[in-house]
Amino acid sequence: MKGYRIDALGFEWLIGWRQVRAHRRNHFISFISLLSTIAIALGVASLIVVMAVIDGLQGELRDRILGVVAHAEVSQAPVNADAAERPPAAVTRMDDWQGVLGQMRAEPGVVAAAPFVAGQALLAHEGAVRGSEIRGVLPEDEAGVSDLARHMLAGQLDALRAGRFGIVLGVDLAQALHVSPGDKLTLISPVGTVTPAGIVPRVKVFTVQGVFEAGMPEFDAGFGYIHLQDAQKLYRMGERVSGIRLRMSSLDRAPAIAQQIAARHRGLTLTDWTQTHTAFFRAMAIERMATFIMLSLIVAVAAFNVIAMLVMAVNEKRSDIAILRTMGASAGSIRLIFIVQGMSLGLIGTLGGALAGSITALKLGTIVSTIESLLGSRGFATEFYYLTAIPAQLHWADVVGVVLLSLVLCLLATIYPSSRAAATRPAEALRYA
Repeated sequence: MKGYRIDALGFEWLIGWRQVRAHRRNHFISFISLLSTIAIALGVASLIVVMAVIDGLQGELRDRILGVVAHAEVSQAPVNADAAERPPAAVTRMDDWQGVLGQMRAEPGVVAAAPFVAGQALLAHEGAVRGSEIRGVLPEDEAGVSDLARHMLAGQLDALRAGRFGIVLGVDLAQALHVSPGDKLTLISPVGTVTPAGIVPRVKVFTVQGVFEAGMPEFDAGFGYIHLQDAQKLYRMGERVSGIRLRMSSLDRAPAIAQQIAARHRGLTLTDWTQTHTAFFRAMAIERMATFIMLSLIVAVAAFNVIAMLVMAVNEKRSDIAILRTMGASAGSIRLIFIVQGMSLGLIGTLGGALAGSITALKLGTIVSTIESLLGSRGFATEFYYLTAIPAQLHWADVVGVVLLSLVLCLLATIYPSSRAAATRPAEALRYA
C-alpha cells in the first residue's frame, strides 16, 4: 500500500508537469499560461525591489538622524512628576552628572556616554535672525556618541574651547545667517537677567568655528553646537547639565538596553531614539506596510490569472480527465494534477521574479547610474531630496517572505479549478466528447 501511494504520487506529478510543457491545440491557453508566469515574475520582482528601496531609504535617513541624535538620552526624573509632566530639555537639570556618567559608562551594552546642555536661542548676523537649538557638548566625548565630527564641511568640532565662545552651525543655518568660519554672530538666550526694568535677555557674541552637514534639514537648519562650559554659563546651569547622551553596542537593541538601565536606576529617565522621533519612524513603518500591501495586490492579480488558465485547461481536458477516472484515478489524484500544473507555473514565475528582483536590488545603484548617463540627467536633485542616489538594502528575509506569499497565492488560485476538475463525471464527459 505504501509503495502504491508513492507510485500514484509520482504519476500525478508527472502528468501535472507534462501539462505545463505540452503543446496545446488551443494556443490561447498557452498564451495565458505564459502571461500568468511573466506577470507573477514581474510582480514578485517589483515587490522585492521596492521593499529594498524603502528599507534602504529608512536606513539612510535613520543613519543621518542618528549621526546627530544619540541612541539614548539620560535625564534626571523630576520628583512627583510623571512622564507627561516632565519639563523640556531646555530646563532640565542633572546635579551629580559626573557620578551618573561613570555609572552609565559601566553599564553593559553602553559603549560611550557624554554630557550635554540643551537650550533655545536666537542667532543674529547683519540683520539675519534665526532660531536655533543650541547644544553644549564636550568635543572629546561627543565623538563617541554621535558622528557629528565626520559631517564637518569646514572647521573642526575640536575647535570648540571652553571660554572662547565658539560655535559650530548646520550648513543651512550658516547660509541663512551668511556666516562662515571666522565670522562673529550674536547669540540671544531666553534665559535673561532680572533687572528693575524687567527681564533682559542674555546676549553673547560667538565666533563661528565650523559648519557641518548632517543631510537632514531638521539639523542642518536648526542646530548649533558650543562647548559645554560655555553653555552652562549661557543658560546659568552652574555645574549642572541637561542630561547624558549614550551610544549602545547595538542600535536595534538600544530600546531594550535603555529599559534595563532605567529599571536599575529609579531616579533617572531614559529616552531612546525610537521615542525621540516616534512620529517619523512610525510614519515610515506605515508607509512600508502600505506599499507592501499595494504591491502584494499586483502579485495577487498575477497569481489569480492562473485560475483562468486552469479553468480553460479543465474544459479542454474533460475527455482526458474522464479517461483517467475510468482507469482508476481518484478525484484527489485529478485535483493534485491540476494543482501541480498551476503551482509549477507559479513556482517558475516566483523564482524567476525573486532572482531578477534580487539582482536588480543589489545592482540598483549601477543600473540607475547607467540610465542617468544614457539620458544625460540626474534622477535626484540633492537640494530637494538630500540624496545623491537611490539607496537599496536587500534583506533576504523579505525575499523569502515575498516568495512564500506568491506561492501561497498561487496555491489558492488552483483550488477552484482543481476542484472543478475532480468533480468531472466520466460518463457525461465522454458522452459529449
